[in-house]
Formats: sequence, C-alpha cells, structure tokens
Amino acid sequence: MAHQTVTRLIICCLLFFSLLGPECPSLWAGPYFEDGYLGLTQTELHAKLGLPQAVRDRKSALRVFTYYPISDWEQYFKKVVSPENGEDVYTFKRDGIDIRYSFSFTFDPNDHNEQRPLFVRLVDIEFSPPVALSRIPQLVPEFRPTEDASAPVFRSNIMLLFFSGSPSADARFIVREKGKDALDWSLAFQMFALQGLSDPLTSKALIDRLEISTQSLALVKLRQRNTHEPVLNPYSKAFSQQPPPAPAVKKIPVPTYAE
Repeated sequence: MAHQTVTRLIICCLLFFSLLGPECPSLWAGPYFEDGYLGLTQTELHAKLGLPQAVRDRKSALRVFTYYPISDWEQYFKKVVSPENGEDVYTFKRDGIDIRYSFSFTFDPNDHNEQRPLFVRLVDIEFSPPVALSRIPQLVPEFRPTEDASAPVFRSNIMLLFFSGSPSADARFIVREKGKDALDWSLAFQMFALQGLSDPLTSKALIDRLEISTQSLALVKLRQRNTHEPVLNPYSKAFSQQPPPAPAVKKIPVPTYAE
C-alpha cells in the first residue's frame, strides 16, 4: 500500500512539472549565467546581498530616478508604484570608488497573483568618479573578461559591449525583445562612457556605468552592425601589445589673401 502511495506521488510530481513547461520560471530558479544575478528571484537576491539600502523608481527614459528608503517603500510606495518598477539599490566602496548596484526586475506575465515573484533581468552598476577601463575587473568581481583576442566585443562612440560564455535557453524569460524565441541569448556586459570613447580605444578610457544583461550576438551582428563596430578585445594580450598610435600632425595654417 505504501509502495502504491509513493508511486502515485511520483507520477503526480512528474505530471505537475510537465504541465509547467519550459517557459515557466521556477520559484527557486537560480542564476542563468556566471554573473550570479540574472534570473534570481528577488527573495534569492535579498538572501545573497541582504535587504537593499534603498529602492529607486525611474521617472523617465532619461535616467531620472526617485529614491525611497527601504522602510518607506515597503510600507507605502510599493502599493502606489508597481513592485516590478522598483529597483533594489546597494552601495559599496571599493578601492576608493563609490559603486552603486541597481537591480531591475521582471515577472511572469501569466502569473496574476498579487504576490507574484520578481526576477532579476538587469544589473546597473555606476561608478563615482568614473574609472579607467583597465580597473573594471578589479572593481566589479562579476566581470571576468577573457584574454582571448577574438572574443566578441563591439563599440560605438560611447559604449563597449562584451559577450561572455554560452547562451542560455532559460534566459529568454527575462528578455523583452520581440521574436526572442528565434534567437540565442548570452550574458553581456555593456560599458558606457559619457564623455565618449577615444579612437583608437585605450585602456585608460573612463567608464561611468556598466550594465549586466542578456543580449543576442546574432541580433547585434545582423540588425545593429551599423552602430556596433567589432573591435579587438581590450583585455587581451594582443591589445596591450599594439603599437601606440602615431601622434597627430599639426597642419601649418595657410594664409588666404584677397584677390
């Protein structure tokens, strides 16, 4: 009798997980990538880092935020602003640099419960003051760049984009891009330089902000090739062995005369 009961329980469990399907996130999902954050539930994030020092709410697309003490957020503002619109904020001091981590969340659109779990979809890391490109791995332990010169790295006039590791099918859940199921999604580190990046790029370039997210390498190569230029991995030995750029030659001004 006991054997039959156990067998029925096993069958019920198998049926339950088969009905969930591959697109349904687990409540104890765990991270998708080596960064250790993307895909975590908010509960798992708090277990890992503790409660945030503050919660911020984006007021516009121009990075304008309102910051709330965590106690005020939980007691009042969380009920006024949708919980997924609040970003958990943690601050650290590393090597004399103020570093602010802000975690953005998403949710399962098929889950209509009031207490539905939130999942980390993006980590925004800000540096004050800006730091040299060469210092990023020491200041952000989640960023462990390869020394492979052929690793996929792209740049524009204000940003650098690094891809890391293999794609994850589960990571599609936190992606908002249309047609996401037709693409592979990988761990990406995107750095931003508000004062612009020099050309040619140097390891002294000042970085203001770093985003940890999941992006599609195929999407960048096909649809964003006009704005994302492939470049040599700046953390490779080949990059450090490049000859310095030739000094700019000043032209002698030529006077103009009235005819």
